[in-house]
Amino acid sequence: MPDLRFFDVGSRIELDQILELSGAVVADEAQRGCGYVTGCAPLSEAGRGEATYFSDRRYLSSLKQTRAEYVFVHRKDVALVPEGSVALISGSPQASWARLSARLYSPKFHQGAQAIHPDARIEPDVTLGVGVVIGQGAEIGSGTRIDAYTVIGPGCAIGRNCRIGAQATIYCALVGDRVQLSAGVRIGEAGFGVSHDSRGLVDVPQLGRVIIQDDVSIGAGTCVDRGAYDDTVIGEASKIDNMVQIAHNVRLGRNVIVAAHSGLSGSVKVADGAKFGGRAGIIDHIDIGEGAIVAAGAIVFKDVPAGQMWSGFPAKPSRQFLREAAWLAKSAASKDKG
Repeated sequence: MPDLRFFDVGSRIELDQILELSGAVVADEAQRGCGYVTGCAPLSEAGRGEATYFSDRRYLSSLKQTRAEYVFVHRKDVALVPEGSVALISGSPQASWARLSARLYSPKFHQGAQAIHPDARIEPDVTLGVGVVIGQGAEIGSGTRIDAYTVIGPGCAIGRNCRIGAQATIYCALVGDRVQLSAGVRIGEAGFGVSHDSRGLVDVPQLGRVIIQDDVSIGAGTCVDRGAYDDTVIGEASKIDNMVQIAHNVRLGRNVIVAAHSGLSGSVKVADGAKFGGRAGIIDHIDIGEGAIVAAGAIVFKDVPAGQMWSGFPAKPSRQFLREAAWLAKSAASKDKG
């Protein structure tokens, strides 16, 4: 279930409405019944009354163990759906699930005309700049300073002795103590999830949160997207430079350093003490080991083992990269002389 501090949940949706909304059909008409859906969740988390989807054989073990009441699947995968779950045949299971999720869940927005909502809980010794907006249910810890025209969304919690720069926006986030967020940061916006079906492209709802632990610093203009369903986590005392992109479900360990213009794609996992040079790029679902270093400008397509430094495009161990670069330079020089 998404965190209800940040999301509103609609009323249950009857099966006939689900089929019309998603374009799916029931695989076994004998199972049609008078069912309904009260929520949407991933395979591993879905339970009774909830819908999920399966479209990637890498998650077959999760499908076999799912307790979801409804599973959107391709026709060829119907036999894989476990007993007790109703298979809904779809040409694009993820898109069908996304359309249903978008109907059930919506992010909360600021209520009322007052910039500081009466339900916000603000401890003593908080400094608020001109034009600050704080939503219902938000919590701000003592000693925190929030500069001009920053927006703290409904339900967000900001710890003590933090500093939030001007024109920052923070949604769907829980922020620890002594956190420094520079001007123009964007915390908790929707991650980039897109699917498609016969009706065209559809945004996949992003129903997770951002967790920023104590003593983190994040530079100006950096974006940290909320999780798709799980959380995006920035570990204790990590330092992120200006203009960095942290995508949904990324998990940074403690004392991680990310230099400017780097981009970490969805579900990247970074162990404690890793470092990223400027303009480094990491594709999705990559693991970066403890104390690893990704050199400036490197583009990483494979897991980086602990303690290693990788460089280049595509990135590889730096010694290998430098040997190859030296060999190419030597070969080119020899041809020029010839």
